[in-house]
Amino acid sequence: MQNYDVVIIGAGASGLFCAAQAGYRGRKVLVIDHANKPGKKILMSGGGRCNFTNMDAAPKHYLSANSHFCISALRRYTPQDFVDLVDRHGLDYVEKAPGQLFCQHSAKDLLEILLTECEWAGVEIKLETSVTKISQEQGYRLETTQGTLQCESLVIATGGLSIPTMGASGFGYQIAEQFDLSVLPRRASLVPITIQPAMKDKLSTLSGVSLEIEASANGMTFKEPMLFTHRGISGPAILQISNFWQPGDGLQLNLLPDMDPEAHFKALRQDKPKRALETELNTLLPKRLVEVIKQDLPWMTNPMAELSNDNLNELIQYLTHFDVQPNGTEGYRTAEVTLGGIDTQHVSSKTFECTSAQGLYFIGEVLDVTGWLGGYNFQFAWSSGFAAGQFV
Repeated sequence: MQNYDVVIIGAGASGLFCAAQAGYRGRKVLVIDHANKPGKKILMSGGGRCNFTNMDAAPKHYLSANSHFCISALRRYTPQDFVDLVDRHGLDYVEKAPGQLFCQHSAKDLLEILLTECEWAGVEIKLETSVTKISQEQGYRLETTQGTLQCESLVIATGGLSIPTMGASGFGYQIAEQFDLSVLPRRASLVPITIQPAMKDKLSTLSGVSLEIEASANGMTFKEPMLFTHRGISGPAILQISNFWQPGDGLQLNLLPDMDPEAHFKALRQDKPKRALETELNTLLPKRLVEVIKQDLPWMTNPMAELSNDNLNELIQYLTHFDVQPNGTEGYRTAEVTLGGIDTQHVSSKTFECTSAQGLYFIGEVLDVTGWLGGYNFQFAWSSGFAAGQFV
């Protein structure tokens, strides 16, 4: 049997970061993971360049049944703190959108920093190691496929259910339930939305077309790009709204978010009466999309002077409430994160220790804390990992 001060299950963002913090405190730390490589989701995120933080990260960017839970960790380990760390390692990064920092070359560079930090802190990492049993005996005893482990502090950093091909599983939730913690309902989030079969056929020519839109659902609105796919709709605007939209809810897509369409088209009718509406729309929207719209509004080929106010009102309603007939999401297969998870009422917001089981900690995505798209989830991984690493 091997003895450690700290065993961390999960060699992802929060687990590796927590391990380094604990190791620097002189703790004997082991990280185990059933995968054959560490940080798989880090490597594939952000198109392989990993949006590793957002400089604007604040509690308002996170969804949780306990909205105050993330405040303490985000204050104690900020985006600037993580930027200072990667700066010390000489990471090249770029700001793609305001506050969103990506590796300039490859997410491998970021993972290498985390592994280097673990090495410097004396952390041991064992891969292809699965846990078969956990019991509370003089701390925690773990039966694994690589032998028995004993530890004083056990950290669960197993992530959620998203992208099972990367090794995601519900193991962390099973551990929580073993220790009588409640697990809140979970669903795929930051995920593309699928559409009804008939509409999918109608929009099939648009696969690969993108445009900036305003997506709204349940009182939230995001203005970002949308991408048509062969299954439905994706892109940042759709991933963002998927945190708030569920099947059966209303979903409003405004294809002209940067203008007052009523004023625009009425002025155009007066100033350029001979101009065909189709010609104008081709300057505002992708041409393939205009071709689809023309199927529903065949009078678009008419000169502006011939369009009645009813025509214009129909057009404006169509473009500002573009109906794709959504019916669900692509699910965990392509979701970036899992919404919901372990009820944070059972976990200290300062130490991330379970309030009913001394020495048991939960960090990262396995908890009921879900960030918006744009680096917020990685920042919570660093912040929660740092916080727990000071106490394990």
